[in-house]
Amino acid sequence: MKKWVLSLVSLLLTTGVMAQRLELSLDSCISMAVKNNKDLAISQMKEQVAKLNRKEAFTHYLPRVDANGAYMRTEKEISLLSEEQKQTLSNMGTSVGEALAPMIQQAAVQNPQYAPLYQQLGGMATQLVPKLNGIGAGLVEALHTDTRNMTGVALMLTQPLYMGGKIVAYNRITRYAEQIAGLQSSQMLQDVVVQVETAYWQIVSLESKRRLAQSYKNLVDTLDYNVQQLIAEGMASKADGLSVKVRKNEADVTLLQIDNGLALSRMLLCQLCGLDVNADVHPADDILCGGVDNVPVSERVEVAMSQRPELKALMLLTKINAEKVKVVRSDYLPKVALNANYLWTSPSVFNSFEKQMRGMWTVGVMVNVPILHWGEGLYKVKAAKVQSRIAEYSLADAREKIELQTTQCAQKVLEAANREETAERSMAEAEENLRFATLGMNEGTIPISNVLMAQTAWLSAQSAVVTARIDRRLAEVNLKRATGILR
Repeated sequence: MKKWVLSLVSLLLTTGVMAQRLELSLDSCISMAVKNNKDLAISQMKEQVAKLNRKEAFTHYLPRVDANGAYMRTEKEISLLSEEQKQTLSNMGTSVGEALAPMIQQAAVQNPQYAPLYQQLGGMATQLVPKLNGIGAGLVEALHTDTRNMTGVALMLTQPLYMGGKIVAYNRITRYAEQIAGLQSSQMLQDVVVQVETAYWQIVSLESKRRLAQSYKNLVDTLDYNVQQLIAEGMASKADGLSVKVRKNEADVTLLQIDNGLALSRMLLCQLCGLDVNADVHPADDILCGGVDNVPVSERVEVAMSQRPELKALMLLTKINAEKVKVVRSDYLPKVALNANYLWTSPSVFNSFEKQMRGMWTVGVMVNVPILHWGEGLYKVKAAKVQSRIAEYSLADAREKIELQTTQCAQKVLEAANREETAERSMAEAEENLRFATLGMNEGTIPISNVLMAQTAWLSAQSAVVTARIDRRLAEVNLKRATGILR
């Protein structure tokens, strides 16, 4: 019963371990890395920001409409009449009556025959006094401003007509900036691909070397068994047995080192792919290197000059600096804009003073002409031109460095291919040497030390083949990155 339970537990543990094993192809690793890479996501967001900035720049071509409103409470109101004038107008009828009464009485005394008529005129003047007082009071009230509570609303439309070329230059700058952001995303994407491929093939290399190390350990174990048999028969010494034991220990240490390297490499690949760093990842691809592509270096350099995102970005940066010169110059050129407004005020003055919101429209053209700034614009334009020249020099320097980098990468691919061919020949020779040494030891014609040396040479040759293939693969990846055609 206990054995059955232990077997079941062992099976469950084995099944759990197998469930955690992930076999991933290179393309799947790259896809996951592109999807989960934080820096690449940030770069894509910056590309979106650049796109929005370009759209914002286009709005400067369009008319702007703004509304402003204001309310103000003042301590005193504006008065168009003095207090004496107000008093005079309010008593205008009384003043006229007081002035006419003596005149009528005197005329009646001087002309008694017309006394009834003058008496009638006096009555009419008396009736006229309140009417004239009312007219004067109404006039005073009409001129009452009541400006202690003032309200104003303005709706303004401004259409740029000529801004010295600033709007056109700004739109071009934002369009170039958007393209640069896209190129930076492409450059970062290629960097991510290089990192993933480097980590991926590093795991492939270590797993291949681990299999070699395990094969070497099996050879040493077999040799140790055979030597122990020879020692028992008196055909080998204990020193030979100890030498084999030392090689067994070295093989165990090599396996341990490779396992540690594999663990770290898997953690790096998992981190790049956005997986759990403790996931048991195993590459599904093997090292496959075809023949050398004999493309002339000059053609590779031409491809790099036309495809490298860094060069394209620097070209666009040169154009941006040229546009910045225009932007600086535009600050010192005339500017013309169409302006239209509609203004509402309370109190209004369009029909005397009224406590109502009344308005009017205005249309005009505004012109700004800089006249004297003591050479400020000249210095700024010169400084912008110097910045433009710096960008041109940076572009020329980048071209030279990319040409050198592409040439070096092409040479490294050829060198790696030659090393691979040499390592494969050495591996064939090492395998033949090991076969003869093993046969000679079994027949007693070759000492055990020669077998140990042959096994070591076989392991070294096999490892050299793996290293050469991985180096060639990575050299080809770097060459594609140098020419800008990796992705």
